[in-house]
Amino acid sequence: MTSTLPNSVDPAALTAALDGRWGHVRRDIREHLHEPEFLPVYGETVAEARERVTRMARKLAESGRVGLGFPKEYGGEDDAGGSVTSIEMLAFGDLSLMVKAGVQWGLFGGAVQLLGTQRQHEAYLADIMSFDLPGCFAMTETGHGSDVQQLRTTCTYDPATQTFDLHTPHEAARKDYIGNAAKDGRMAVVFAQLVTQGKSHGVHAWLVPIRDAQGNPMPGVTIGDAGPKAGLNGVDNGRLAFDHVTVPRDMLLDRYGQVAEDGTYTSSIENETRRFFTMLGTLVRGRVSVGGSASSATKLALDIAVRYGDVRRQFSAPGADREIVVNDYLVHQRTLLPALATTYALHFAQEELVGTMHDVQAAEDLDEAAQRELESRAAGLKVAQTWHATRTIQLCREACGGAGYLQENRLPHLKADTDVFTTFEGDNTVLLQLVAKGLLTGYRDAFGSLDGWGKVGFIADMVRETVLERTAARGLIARLVDAVPGRDDDVPLLDRGWQLKMLEDREKHTLEGAIRRLRKNAGTSGMAPFDMFNDVQDHVLRTAQAHIDRIVLEAFVAGVERTTDLQARALLDRVCDLYALTTIEADKAWFLEHGRLTPTRAKALTATVNSLLQELRPHMVTLVDAFAIPEDWKAAAILREEGDRQEAMAARDTELRTGGKRGTATSVEVPPAQ
Repeated sequence: MTSTLPNSVDPAALTAALDGRWGHVRRDIREHLHEPEFLPVYGETVAEARERVTRMARKLAESGRVGLGFPKEYGGEDDAGGSVTSIEMLAFGDLSLMVKAGVQWGLFGGAVQLLGTQRQHEAYLADIMSFDLPGCFAMTETGHGSDVQQLRTTCTYDPATQTFDLHTPHEAARKDYIGNAAKDGRMAVVFAQLVTQGKSHGVHAWLVPIRDAQGNPMPGVTIGDAGPKAGLNGVDNGRLAFDHVTVPRDMLLDRYGQVAEDGTYTSSIENETRRFFTMLGTLVRGRVSVGGSASSATKLALDIAVRYGDVRRQFSAPGADREIVVNDYLVHQRTLLPALATTYALHFAQEELVGTMHDVQAAEDLDEAAQRELESRAAGLKVAQTWHATRTIQLCREACGGAGYLQENRLPHLKADTDVFTTFEGDNTVLLQLVAKGLLTGYRDAFGSLDGWGKVGFIADMVRETVLERTAARGLIARLVDAVPGRDDDVPLLDRGWQLKMLEDREKHTLEGAIRRLRKNAGTSGMAPFDMFNDVQDHVLRTAQAHIDRIVLEAFVAGVERTTDLQARALLDRVCDLYALTTIEADKAWFLEHGRLTPTRAKALTATVNSLLQELRPHMVTLVDAFAIPEDWKAAAILREEGDRQEAMAARDTELRTGGKRGTATSVEVPPAQ
């Protein structure tokens, strides 16, 4: 394949394409956030890490940049998208600070803002933004981590005292893994079952003081430390339990459900399940932030590994007197370039998601259909981004050899701190099921009965009434797909419409297969509702994954289309090819099994991927340059050392060419390999 790419591309043009709608937020943080304590400190104790991260949280509050997502009347900017973007940028530093900020201003502050009403906003939002009121988001319970609707903590209203009784009935109902709880939190948003007049009205949230002004636990509140963790040492995760704690009636965050003085419950949303999901849907910002932050960590790991691979030499070619740069090895390109292409794809998908979230949450009236679609999209991308981070950071660690195992080179911190992302703000496997059930319900709504599906109570309780539509640039995507000729074998592998069609066909086929199996199970006499779904769970999860791959590719195609710089666009187009073809290649067995690829075309696919790697090899550093990560944010000794090594090698080469020094490479003193 002959390269059609320009010899060089201005990284700034790529950065402009990546920065997107909230580029001003990204540029502001790149310019101003250069505190040394913003970065991880290697070898510090847990106590030291917590103290440092708390100090940095206060400095962030003093900077005035934490109020992006809060209402203007309380000192914020009403910019939900900017708020998420700022969290993504924090993730290039110490991830403990990102999580601490996410808990304080995203989860705790966001819950007060989005679930509370004006009186609570006036009373608390200013102090939350200034960090004068550190808080917690107390949802997760030891026994019900993923099944929030079945939380066991109760909050029972007593009209005689006009107060609630908040109680942890048993050990499994203890609130666990709660950020800010072990050390700093003074108040918590506590999620519990609301009980009044002898009837439960489902999960609601209350503002509950957990410490007094001196830092002592409030009466009836038991606070514990979650203990040592694999990473995120600067986050004071703790445990909370409540022994009949009295909570005033006006501390109920009552935007979606109100309790009158006499105990009468009212809500604008009558159905309990619908009300529950509407409440949780407003808090989607946290999930979107976690996915974006995982991608930031991935970009940093790739930046380190690509730069190291561009100067680290290993083994000589026959007849050559100089060792080969490891980025020149195909196996190294196979490791890093597809991961880099996927990172670009996920970035454009995240940019699109953040824009959708901002627009949905900024609307005057809640659009429930748009909200449900947003939740499903956020769940799917969070899965893709966090699993990609886990895989890619490990690949980067290995690509840097032993040097990648040293803390001073940042990668061990990134591995440890992002590991929990696959299970926090939603366990990834559970989130995949949420995505799949949205697809299944959308199929039912569009094409009619699933022959018994709607009669299965167990499944109906789990299903979200969601119809997922095509992503941005719908018209462009449709035109590209429609233009593909009938015979796939005649279509070039680099035809964008063919690539889109392959992923679209796989999603449709797996979805219809799941539907057929569910119909069969629904018609099987005596089959328990649980077994009807559990029997096809593997197929359902595969359907969700196929859907995510497709929407990510469509978002990447839309991002390329928006890019105005022609050279940057040409490079992005090739990176998009690599993402599409490596995604198909990774599932080559399925495409062969189902007749979407012939053996001959499958071999051609691998050859084309290798050609793309060769074409993109000269642009590897440019592609990580485009992430625009400031040098002092990287905090990897490996980059400084290899820069010195590269200078020594260049000096040696100059001397050999000019005759100023004669001899072999082994006679020249250069810094030793790590």
